[in-house]
Amino acid sequence: MKKLLLLLLFTLSLTLRAQTAQDEQGIKEIFNEALSKGKSYEMLSDLCLKIGPRLSGSPGAAAAVEWSRHLMETYDFDSVWLQPVMVPHWVRGQKEITRVINSKKMGTVELSVCALGNSVGTGPSGVGAPIIEVKNFDELKQLGTKGVQGKIVFFNRPMDPTQIHTFMAYGGAVDQRGSGASEAAKLGALAVIVRSMGINLENYPHTGALRYAPDVKKIPAVAVSTRHAELLSKLLKEEKDLQVYIETHCEMLDDAPSFNVIGQINGGEYKDEIIDVGGHLDSWDPWHRAPTMMVQAACSQSKCCAFLKRLASNPKERSGP
Repeated sequence: MKKLLLLLLFTLSLTLRAQTAQDEQGIKEIFNEALSKGKSYEMLSDLCLKIGPRLSGSPGAAAAVEWSRHLMETYDFDSVWLQPVMVPHWVRGQKEITRVINSKKMGTVELSVCALGNSVGTGPSGVGAPIIEVKNFDELKQLGTKGVQGKIVFFNRPMDPTQIHTFMAYGGAVDQRGSGASEAAKLGALAVIVRSMGINLENYPHTGALRYAPDVKKIPAVAVSTRHAELLSKLLKEEKDLQVYIETHCEMLDDAPSFNVIGQINGGEYKDEIIDVGGHLDSWDPWHRAPTMMVQAACSQSKCCAFLKRLASNPKERSGP
């Protein structure tokens, strides 16, 4: 009995390994097709340069929907359609202002910033206050309400350039952007400035989303370019009484109508089984932005779609024993 059980387990293991190998080969063929014969970069360039910024709910996002539908209709899908959805609608408003206002060494210093996505604005009156620098939430908590209340908090933890996997570097720093405003607001901060997510020293800021915690006051938040983050940090080390003025005009509006763009390849033998491949068309602004839609762009090409369609019609091409 034990020998029979071991034999069955061994046979099952071999079958699973064979199936995994077949699946991996199929996925590899899709990648090879897209990477060697595809036009992903041309498509992405077309989207970024001709459509431009595509904030959720904006005219640019609506144009991207039509661009995507038109493109997908030229490929080998069995059907292409638009699925109505409601999406968040945040607007940036007029250009942001952030400046150091009392440096003994440099006087008034304009900083390159942009509001973080979903942030509330300051309105025309702006916010002016002393600024303090922290690297993480632990340092913030150590300051406590006494050290934070009535001030602007500057989160200045850079991404780790030694991380080979760049998303690990991003993940190690992005919490200050996502949650920094609420963490600072809990201690009475008036606003936050967050170092842009990026390894290189650059003059332009990089925006992204923040998430306000429930039942915590919403305070304005901006991203500062990495080069100006370095400058601000240097000034703070030399002048502890530094003050900064922030003015933003962003706001969250009611959800807006939009669409998912769906291309369908009908299955053959397993018609009720679904493989879902997707990406997002929207992007942050204010510059031409390449979104994380490379998978969608690559896998919606005619050659790749033809390959997927062949698999859908002949599933046993990749089936194991």
